[in-house]
Amino acid sequence: MKKTDNKVEEFIRVDHAGERGAVKIYEGQLLALNTIVKNDSLKKTIEDMKEHEIEHCQFFESEIKKRNIKPTKFLPLWDLLGVGLGFGSTLLGKKAAMLCTASVEEVIDKHYLSQINHLGPEEKELKKKITKFRQDEIDHKDIAYEEGASKKGLYSIMDKIIKTGSKIAIRISEKV
Repeated sequence: MKKTDNKVEEFIRVDHAGERGAVKIYEGQLLALNTIVKNDSLKKTIEDMKEHEIEHCQFFESEIKKRNIKPTKFLPLWDLLGVGLGFGSTLLGKKAAMLCTASVEEVIDKHYLSQINHLGPEEKELKKKITKFRQDEIDHKDIAYEEGASKKGLYSIMDKIIKTGSKIAIRISEKV
């Protein structure tokens, strides 16, 4: 039983960090859209997706408190990197901003699916929430591709960098 508890603790810690990171990425994108890049339709799309991420983040924030789990020590760094990634990707244009979303969501889709498959009946509520959040993330990925995300040319390098960074952040946040 203890092993499952440790695994669930890791799931909640990393999901909290990830959802908070997603909020920060969107905050960075909105910062660019409110200051340098003017694109009201992209701004609306990002604001809508950010609302889901806030909901997800609040759920995991509550789970962290309720279960007395220590958040990752890397939150301040993830916050900074998230805002930077969001801001930078948006400065590169709409395709890059949307690829940022698509790349992160593709990693999170697999990440959440792995958690869903691992969780047993004793974590029915958590499993239900993660399943719902996974669907939101898949929807965000689909929106990103509809809005022009592309992996062609140099975008393929950006995709690999974002996915690698996301996977590293997940591994670190699970443990520390």
